[in-house]
Amino acid sequence: MMAWLQAVFVCVLLLGPVFAAQADEVPLSEASQECMDCHVSITPGIVADWQRSRHARISPAMGLKAEESARRISVDQVPAELADVAVGCAECHTARADAHGDTFEHNGYEVHLVVSPGDCATCHPVEAGQYDQNLMARAYDNLKNNPLYQVQEKSIIDRPDFAHGKMAYAPANDLTRAETCYACHGTKIDIVGTELRDTDLGEMEFPRLSGWPNQGVGRMNPDGSRGSCTACHTRHGFALEMARKPHTCKQCHVGPDVPAYKVYSASKHGNIYSSMSRHFDFNAVPWTVGRDFTAPTCATCHISMLADGDGNELVGRSHQMTDRLPWRLFGLIYAHPQPKSPDTTVIRNTVGISAPTDFKGNFATAYLIDEEEMARRTATMQAVCLSCHGRAWVGGHFQRLDNAIAETNHFVRASTGIMEAIWEAGLARPDNPMDEIIEKKWMDTWLFYGNTIRFASAMAGGGDYGVYAGGRYQLNQRITELEAWYQERNSARKAAPPAE
Repeated sequence: MMAWLQAVFVCVLLLGPVFAAQADEVPLSEASQECMDCHVSITPGIVADWQRSRHARISPAMGLKAEESARRISVDQVPAELADVAVGCAECHTARADAHGDTFEHNGYEVHLVVSPGDCATCHPVEAGQYDQNLMARAYDNLKNNPLYQVQEKSIIDRPDFAHGKMAYAPANDLTRAETCYACHGTKIDIVGTELRDTDLGEMEFPRLSGWPNQGVGRMNPDGSRGSCTACHTRHGFALEMARKPHTCKQCHVGPDVPAYKVYSASKHGNIYSSMSRHFDFNAVPWTVGRDFTAPTCATCHISMLADGDGNELVGRSHQMTDRLPWRLFGLIYAHPQPKSPDTTVIRNTVGISAPTDFKGNFATAYLIDEEEMARRTATMQAVCLSCHGRAWVGGHFQRLDNAIAETNHFVRASTGIMEAIWEAGLARPDNPMDEIIEKKWMDTWLFYGNTIRFASAMAGGGDYGVYAGGRYQLNQRITELEAWYQERNSARKAAPPAE
């Protein structure tokens, strides 16, 4: 016990001066002060992280005084009780208590564990609204409620048992699902009861949550909202700098199905970032091209508001993520125009399946953006590129990307044609197109290699990812294997004597 008290004393000595200095600048609300009185010793890491944050140093009223282009909040007027205090524990964890199913009584306050986009919308309503129209915000529903994606999920994580000469599969348990597909897509957080815990401050009752912890982009929260701002603005610092750096996106976009981070790391942009980012200013708002950074990160191209040296806005901030993306490079099974709605479960292709393309490569055009919208999004993305590159460079880059999309779709069509012949010949079962070994080889062509080639082209990711590092070499190899497998077995089938 004495060792524990000594540790607490050291934490208070270390954290106390920092906390006191910040409290002199921006006062804490009475409720947040009470939180701090305990948590400075119970969870010192969380407290220290928050103390270094902008929330601890700038009140919402102070944030509203900034020039419009430099504001980090999008509300016109904050509630009076929040305006002049730091955004502390209570401002987030007691907000909208009646809306939260995980709210519980805690030391005289109605506290909830899961802070949601609905809470962040108190000061960031535009960002929360944009994010809700984002494919990421629907990531849980789009995976959980799409029968085709469920087939793919089961083919990857269901539990195998081999007995009596046969393989059988049992559904993956909730813990496995939570740390595999739903780690990025988001879990559904439910309240499954309460529990008493013997804490350093005595016995306390807390809600028990299923699907927790999770910071997935499409997390279903106990207040009914979708998403998790902390997927990018990691708690409790919520740093803009972190959201702007590519390591944050790496959590889910590392490949081989979505190889954005590894392709970026091998690109000239990634090379400049890794070599020179110590000179970049990742906290500046507006973010000025050339002055604050000289090579883009993921946020530069997809999210951030950018300005030129004269303060003119080049592109506006957007948390919808697809605002600058005409194509969905992720092959399902072909690259295709972005969906109109973030709810992709409504899509029906030519054969009535909830997928944006069919096996022939036809787009489900009624559910995808049209050419005019694709052109608008392309122009927005090119505005980012043109802030550093000339028109000829940018035009040539996008010409290559269009070619890569068309060519990889053509290659995938070839592999799918072989797979259709295999199903038609009865050499594999067409009812589940993703469970047999030959079907998994077919999946490689569009899930891994087609995607890698397209991402390498889109992000100027260097030659090797487009050729030997999961690129055209492997794509061609798989197609050759598919064709050889089909020819061998189909010849054997035809040569076999008819069954009596």
